[in-house]
Amino acid sequence: MRQLINIFWLAGKELKSVLGDPVMVILILWSFIIAVMLEASGAGDTVYNAAIAILDEDNSMLSRQITAALGPPWFQPPLLIAADQVAADMDAGQIMFVLTFPPGFEADVIAGAKPAAQLEVDATAVSQAQLGTDYISNILASETRAFLTGNPDTPDAALRLELRRAFNSNGDPVWFKSVSSLLNQLSLLTIALTGAAMLREREQGTVEHLMVMPLTPLEIALSKVLANVVVVLAAFTLSLIVVVQGFLKVPVAGSVPLLLAGTAIYLAAAAAIGMFLGTMARSMAQFALLVIMVIIPMIMLSGGMGAIESQPDIVQRLTMALPSRHFLAFAKAVVFRGAGVETVWVQLTLMGGLGLAFFAASLALFRRSMNLSG
Repeated sequence: MRQLINIFWLAGKELKSVLGDPVMVILILWSFIIAVMLEASGAGDTVYNAAIAILDEDNSMLSRQITAALGPPWFQPPLLIAADQVAADMDAGQIMFVLTFPPGFEADVIAGAKPAAQLEVDATAVSQAQLGTDYISNILASETRAFLTGNPDTPDAALRLELRRAFNSNGDPVWFKSVSSLLNQLSLLTIALTGAAMLREREQGTVEHLMVMPLTPLEIALSKVLANVVVVLAAFTLSLIVVVQGFLKVPVAGSVPLLLAGTAIYLAAAAAIGMFLGTMARSMAQFALLVIMVIIPMIMLSGGMGAIESQPDIVQRLTMALPSRHFLAFAKAVVFRGAGVETVWVQLTLMGGLGLAFFAASLALFRRSMNLSG
């Protein structure tokens, strides 16, 4: 009971320290409100408002029909240009795509000659260039079929692919990116806040005060983990309800209490990592470098920027030691697929086990540092 009371009061001290710092409060609010909205709704794996120009040497009904279809929101209103403008405009970066219709394009389509339209692409923005090329190819094929048959969905062959999207029928990328952004903010803030709290004790000399008090390293460590978990979990809950479900209109198919419980487990693991880094570092500069070395791999390899399955086998095995990988799998299952405990218990167990391992390592390092300081 005495240990619980000590942890309670120490955690209260940490909460006052964090919430009493206006910069920290602004950082937390920015991370879970503005940053999540910007990252979730920003351009990424879709084409939006791309600049396109048309070189129409056919000037036919079909070429004008295709031109009219290449409009917002995917492309800017098409700009009609002359042949001698193409190179200069692309060199200046004013247009990304130039679609050229050769003379006799419509006549050849009607005759079944399958003419070729030329597409020039500024591929300096590789992702948008590739996606835009696919968009234009699909629009070109669809409008040509509509011109010939009156139906843009008429299949070209006997075999046709029917697409059925599960859990996200409209294929809205905001749904996935909002959850991925929440993970990024959880990782960054929890690790940074916990590690900074450890360093602040050392830089302000209060660690010596704690050492002479009837406190154990376990109580000090648990209080810092608990305080930062409470702060970040409260910010996460606010962001989930107000930003993700409110502004971004992302539905949560599963249980919100289950999602919050899993988030608390992940936060404890991330706080343990932050405490380990904060104990290891001897200055804020060292801690900042360590955070960069840890956060970037956690974000890149957790599955938020690319599928785990697409990574090399050895990297996939290494990511099993990242709590962020298991949290993102857990969050996607609960938010999108409505999974229950019986489905995500493996991810919860892995997060909890990794959290205990990181906490034990950070506690051993913290005990050693306190003994050396004494």
